Amino acid sequence: MNHELAELLFPNIKKTREEVEAKFPDRNLKEGAMVTRFGPSPTGFLHIGNLYGAFIDSVMAHQTGGVMYLRLEDTDSKRQVEGASDLILNSLKHFHIAYDEGYGKEGFYGPYVQSERKEIYQVFAKALVEEGKAYPCFMKEEELQEIREGQELRKEITGIYKHYAVDRDLSLEEVKEHLEKKDEYVIRIKSPGDMDKQIILHDLIKGDILLPENIIDEVILKKDGIPTYHFAHVVDDHLMKTTHVIRGDEWVSSYPKHLQLFQLLGWKSPKYAHHAALTKKEDGKVRKLSKRKDPEFSVSYYQEAGIPAEALRLYLATLTNTNFEEWYLQNKDKTIADFTFSYKKMPVGGTLFDMEKLNNICRTYFSRLKAEKLYEDVLLYNEEYDKEYAGIMKKNKERLVSFLNIERDAKRPRKDIATLKDLKEESSYMIDEFFFQNAENTYKIAEEKNYDIELLKKYSEEFSESDSYEEWYERVKRFAQDNGYASEVKMYKENPENYKGHVGDICEMIRFCLTGRTKTPDLYQILSILGKENFKKRVIFFENVRL
Repeated sequence: MNHELAELLFPNIKKTREEVEAKFPDRNLKEGAMVTRFGPSPTGFLHIGNLYGAFIDSVMAHQTGGVMYLRLEDTDSKRQVEGASDLILNSLKHFHIAYDEGYGKEGFYGPYVQSERKEIYQVFAKALVEEGKAYPCFMKEEELQEIREGQELRKEITGIYKHYAVDRDLSLEEVKEHLEKKDEYVIRIKSPGDMDKQIILHDLIKGDILLPENIIDEVILKKDGIPTYHFAHVVDDHLMKTTHVIRGDEWVSSYPKHLQLFQLLGWKSPKYAHHAALTKKEDGKVRKLSKRKDPEFSVSYYQEAGIPAEALRLYLATLTNTNFEEWYLQNKDKTIADFTFSYKKMPVGGTLFDMEKLNNICRTYFSRLKAEKLYEDVLLYNEEYDKEYAGIMKKNKERLVSFLNIERDAKRPRKDIATLKDLKEESSYMIDEFFFQNAENTYKIAEEKNYDIELLKKYSEEFSESDSYEEWYERVKRFAQDNGYASEVKMYKENPENYKGHVGDICEMIRFCLTGRTKTPDLYQILSILGKENFKKRVIFFENVRL
């Protein structure tokens, strides 16, 4: 009867499961090599949780000499968004998530789009029917709804199982009658699960988790012959030889049904690793990142905000393994590829996504770049998001590169830039047109400080562009002493009544007149880059504003 039923339900499926499996041989990989997959649905933009999962898939596979592949899981046609597939590819490319085969690339285990594998799924569904492990279910939506409502009232497990599975044992004649009437149907498994029994998920991140056996007669093929996610996942992971399924921990509860499907099909289950969801702290409470509430949920946010791909990858690495950040800070010449990630070092609970922490990672990342490379990265960003400033950057390239070089090779390099946007503001006083456009308002802030204009005019004449740092500082100290200021801060503190101030006060006046700020990178280097004539011009402007 089972054979006849299978032929009745799948008259066009002529291939056997053995013939299909023969087309997907074992991969020729070294022992211990992981095969992971990233399986997004083309239902919209890629979000940061997707990217986090893809990052883990990539690093775990590649550090073992394995393979990561990209599979588009598009069985839910109602939710698909036009152009979403290209958005996924572009986002992976932008954030340097390297995959080895799959959608958009060649690969021996394709097709890598689930909607193109319909016949494959039907071959295995037919095999389950033939083996008496699956059956057609003709129940109407109203019946299913009525059962569900009754189960909820009685606080029972919701779903079709045991005595609720009224079509489980239909005779062949009854099935034929339904088909003759053109009644719609789905294919369900005959779950052998027992609600009094439990299974153990040996999770690579969370450890052993006790879960109830699946007792639901899960749908494996929908009315249109398209598989459910659960069935497609199991068939594809087996045929594509996935060794490790890495996914968010919201899928832990689905493990019993996936394990049962593997068992019904007679296949070995891959290993599972469920990573914690990304969360956010708000008003003292922790919640999941939200598409509706959080702009940083979408990966396009980071591109527009000027957060470079590699910096975001570094942050994802710190989220992936708790010991990565310390390693990164201690290994200035290493990259992510040099670090060995471990499932045991992945956080078990919620993973806090902290924008301030990301900014700190960005600052460190920028501080390690060569000035020329940072300039080019900022220019590339602004050519897309601020064309006017990109033009200004090109006219002032030498000055900006010199500015970026200040304190770059110091023991503690400066970390004033957290995004590619920041250079415009942080270096504004290095660009004459920016500086003089806003200097009047900036200088008015100094009125309460009572800076000595005559002293600044006098210093602008004495400043020498040819001085080394040591010569410059000695000259400033002598200038301070000659004008009633202590040449050392210590001297001033010992006898403040003897001086107008100290050399630090002189430097503060020079700094503010030159930049409009009280805190900047090394003053000597800024003076050297801008030059004597520019300094004199700014002193005159400062004087006119104060008058």
